[in-house]
Amino acid sequence: MMAAVTAAGGGHDVSLYEKNEKLGKKLYITGKGRCNLTNDCTAEELLQAVCSNRKFLYSAFYGFDSQAAIRFFEEAGLRTKTERGNRVFPVSDHSSDVIAALAGRLRACGVKVRLQEEARELLFAPDRARIAGLVTADGQRTEADAVIVATGGLSYRTTGSTGDGYRFAQAAGHTVTDLSPSLVPVETEGEWAQRLQGLSLRNVEAAVFDGKKELYRAFGEMMFTHYGVTGPLILTASSVIQKRLRERPLQLFINLKPALDEEQLDARVLREFEAAKNKQFKNVLGTLYPAKLIPVMIERSRIPPEKPVHDISRQERRRLVELTRHFPLTLTRLRDYNEAVITRGGVSVREIDPATMESRKVRGLYFAGEVLDLDAVTGGFNLQIAWSTGYAAGRGAAEYIQKLSTGGTHDGF
Repeated sequence: MMAAVTAAGGGHDVSLYEKNEKLGKKLYITGKGRCNLTNDCTAEELLQAVCSNRKFLYSAFYGFDSQAAIRFFEEAGLRTKTERGNRVFPVSDHSSDVIAALAGRLRACGVKVRLQEEARELLFAPDRARIAGLVTADGQRTEADAVIVATGGLSYRTTGSTGDGYRFAQAAGHTVTDLSPSLVPVETEGEWAQRLQGLSLRNVEAAVFDGKKELYRAFGEMMFTHYGVTGPLILTASSVIQKRLRERPLQLFINLKPALDEEQLDARVLREFEAAKNKQFKNVLGTLYPAKLIPVMIERSRIPPEKPVHDISRQERRRLVELTRHFPLTLTRLRDYNEAVITRGGVSVREIDPATMESRKVRGLYFAGEVLDLDAVTGGFNLQIAWSTGYAAGRGAAEYIQKLSTGGTHDGF
């Protein structure tokens, strides 16, 4: 949608082919239906949030950064707000309003939106050095001077992300790198997560280790599920640890009280114990932990639940402190594409012009968004990749067609 609006803004005849019955099905479910549409930060901070091929996005981010994205949507009638972590949402908290803003811009620019028309294959000139158009699922051939492939990846297949863009790229001679789910929940070993299912933890720190090597550490929110763990902390971790996790299990340690160092936490626990020294251990933990976590903490601390608090030894108390600061879980594997926010891997960016998103193999062919080998952490950064690369592709295609219409040469070919 961003690519179509930008290309049409150059005065060109643009058609958007959408195989679904409506626009933006994947956008609709992002941010739990609220749509975290970007992150209100500098272009340099955007780059730091990118996990794969960061340098490739330098031109795209500086050409259309998060401030440009916010202005785009505000000018399209969408009021936005910025929340913790610089996450930007529509004021309404409805992702449908983001889609409506884009749809309004498409109409205003005269883009022909062709719903329930699936692009099946690309058409090339006889020498295959130039794009010639596309063929839809019903066999209709449409000529075009430029084609932008913005089909997404493999995550959330029910929204239409079925990997078509990778097939188009390979047909054009492009390399598609190894694909895997990313920003995805993680399964854990044993029954602990299942017993804590539904419990959300806020303001905790998570660290992942491969043996003694620390792979990831961050502060934020997470949640337990029937199979393991999820939430922003875990989704971001998945993009960092996935290669190692495919090789072997990893250790996750959760610091439940990261604002306190070990001695401060021990002093806090000691105060709680002294204030209720005649109570049983199981009855004094309510101010320290969420109710659902208490039975698990009792069991894993190995302190008898009926033991009077005044009988708890210093060693037992320190063991509880250690468990609070390093609650351990074993990570076993990532969940699949059906639960992945994005796909890692895609069309090799070595074969794409970073300024215009044009193929270095086929003139007039462009790629934008998740179909490319680009991904970032959570917080609106992946949608910013979509806006920035979509804008670059739309502008690049418009300039290419302008050169064709004036008989000019095409740079680089």
